[in-house]
Amino acid sequence: MKEVDELDQLNRKSFIVADSQPERVLQFGEGNFLRAFVDWQFDKMNKQAGWDTGVVIVQPQPSGMVEKLNEQDGVYTVILEGIKDGQAMKEHTVVECVTRGLNPYGADFAEYEALSQKPELRFVVSNTTEAGIAYVPEDRLEDRPQKSFPGKLAALLYKRFQFFRGDQSKGLVIIPCELIDRNGDALKEIVLRYADQWGLGVEFTAWLKEANTFCNSLVDRIVPGYPKDRIHEIQAELGYKDNLAVVGEQYHLWVIEGPQWLKKELPTHLAGLNVLIVDDMTPYRTRKVRILNGAHTALTPVAYLYGLDTVGQAVEHEVIGAFIQSLIREEIIPTLGSPEAELNLYADDVIERFRNPFVNHYVMSIALNSVSKFKTRNLPSLLQYVKRHKTLPAKIVFSLSSLLVFYRGDRNGEPIALADEAEVLSAFGKLWSGYDGTLAGAKHLTKQVLGKQIWWGEDLNQIEGLAEQTAQHVYALTSRGMKETLEILTGKSVPRV
Repeated sequence: MKEVDELDQLNRKSFIVADSQPERVLQFGEGNFLRAFVDWQFDKMNKQAGWDTGVVIVQPQPSGMVEKLNEQDGVYTVILEGIKDGQAMKEHTVVECVTRGLNPYGADFAEYEALSQKPELRFVVSNTTEAGIAYVPEDRLEDRPQKSFPGKLAALLYKRFQFFRGDQSKGLVIIPCELIDRNGDALKEIVLRYADQWGLGVEFTAWLKEANTFCNSLVDRIVPGYPKDRIHEIQAELGYKDNLAVVGEQYHLWVIEGPQWLKKELPTHLAGLNVLIVDDMTPYRTRKVRILNGAHTALTPVAYLYGLDTVGQAVEHEVIGAFIQSLIREEIIPTLGSPEAELNLYADDVIERFRNPFVNHYVMSIALNSVSKFKTRNLPSLLQYVKRHKTLPAKIVFSLSSLLVFYRGDRNGEPIALADEAEVLSAFGKLWSGYDGTLAGAKHLTKQVLGKQIWWGEDLNQIEGLAEQTAQHVYALTSRGMKETLEILTGKSVPRV
């Protein structure tokens, strides 16, 4: 067996892979999730259903991975590990549908803009995180490119409208994958807002509404990402180097709320994929976002500050595991409208997926943009719990408190690699730099954070008792630490080593 350093690099030149297909999909986002979920499915449709579709990936931010993607000619490996048909399975697929990556912030802008003129282009997919579908007032049509994802899409669609002279057949099917409620509706609303702001005319607005189909969608697959802790072992097994290898679980579900004619254009059933095209995705989304994603976001600051690094460690841990189980069963499920037995079965599956023995899902990979994630995934459960029970959900509140302390950027003397919007990081930085370690200081900091309506959509100080309870936890966490504070809260303790 060759040493890893002697292995060939995965690309179209060194390996026999399919020729590039017509670029019928424009993808905003080059991250692990889209590549292990959407592109993996598109690749399966190409290979098993003759879909014959290439994906051109656009980097939505100035920094990203398209350079690395192009070094491998868009080819990379998806490694699926977990339980399939009741059996522990591990398998890998070389995904070949990605044709190229573009960075519109540099020399690739002309190529990016030219995508609007491709007659074969049919689909747009995206995952720019929960914070990505947002209106940025300063975006202008003449920007190269616009700052926001909706701004980029609006400008690109306008270019397409102009080039094809309003041809109704050149509209696109747009399927965002960001985990916000009714993501397609939200994206469409902002694109229309830009069309009005930029004065693009009633004919373009009509074309946007009539020729283009904005779908709401729900995505479900746990994707830990690049297996940095065992990449050499994996590359030795594969027999080649792959700097874009991505690990995911076996389970996948894609729910698309859209017209039934989509089934003809997306032949997912011919590739054996778990894709549902439905008239109303609400029940699927609410269950998944509140339980699976909500549990992920709730456990992230708690587990990390406790000293645990992976989701698997967290759910197996005596204290953290009991905390997250209680949060799901006692505080999330009671706020949902579906039958409780059905929700508990789904929760059982979620915990089993969290325990996946093959996957090291690092909680820090979940921590990106945690403020907007908490708003989307956890705040609705908190608000609904208060509405139904006239009291605060203790564990969700503790998770919120832990999130505030997480943004202090310190774990037992080691810096935390915080990743969020610049405004969020700046605000937390200023607040924590002025914290004096007292309860009064904790109350001041908490009041300032909870009062940021631009983050939460409302002033959370108006929720009776929330600021006081959160501040008490913040003070305890900064004075006692996570282990002692959580063990007091849960009544559980573990032996000290």
